[in-house]
Amino acid sequence: MTQSIRLDVNSPLGEIVLNKPEKRNALSVDMWAQIPQLVTDATNDPDVKVVIIHGGDAGAFAAGADISEFEEIYATRESAKASGDTIAAALDAVEACPKPTLAAIEGACVGGGVSLAMACDLRVASAGSKFGVTPGKLGLVYPAGDTRRLLQAIGPGATKDILFTGRIFPAEEAKSMKLIDRLSAKGEALSEARSFAEQIGAISQWSTRATKSMIKGLQSGWADSDPGAANLFLEGFSNQDFKDGYRAFLEKRPPNFTFK
Repeated sequence: MTQSIRLDVNSPLGEIVLNKPEKRNALSVDMWAQIPQLVTDATNDPDVKVVIIHGGDAGAFAAGADISEFEEIYATRESAKASGDTIAAALDAVEACPKPTLAAIEGACVGGGVSLAMACDLRVASAGSKFGVTPGKLGLVYPAGDTRRLLQAIGPGATKDILFTGRIFPAEEAKSMKLIDRLSAKGEALSEARSFAEQIGAISQWSTRATKSMIKGLQSGWADSDPGAANLFLEGFSNQDFKDGYRAFLEKRPPNFTFK
């Protein structure tokens, strides 16, 4: 049986691959349910420095939710809550991953596809890819966590624009509204994301993960003098990468970063 989602490891990258090409990677509940464990596996693998989520050979990142499940999973308030909790747990796992995460987007990135991409730290999309968040076309409201991630990335005006209209828009507009971070040539999103990830993987991974923690803390309300921020800063001076990093600078040689 073909896996609908899997983790491929090719150091320093761990790639979570959506693999339902017959439905353009429409996300089913069983796919969402597997994501937390895949993120855990990538987190625990010392060979993985950066996690990329992409749509494999499907020609789409994710064309939204698998609507064929709706009659069953949204039949009652209880079943709707259960499926919603499963999806939220998947997105929270991606967002909480201590390692940097990238979404590489080709083709359609709609609804749940946008939710998954926005849970990543950074997004690379190719020219020709299409975006949309369409709960308004189904008589639904976008969940709180998903809406929060949009607000943090693109602000209230753009968030209201795409949610109020449910319109489909091109990658160029997604880049201008800061929904994506890099725009590649058509068909080159994954290649660009891998190159991007290699750059991230080449620096101190202690620094990268500490920076991710610092940004998360500041977004959650840390003040400049917050103890959490101060402790994170001071921990840097005793970590193994710094001990070699500053010597390498003085000795004019490449550093040997060993933190995993």
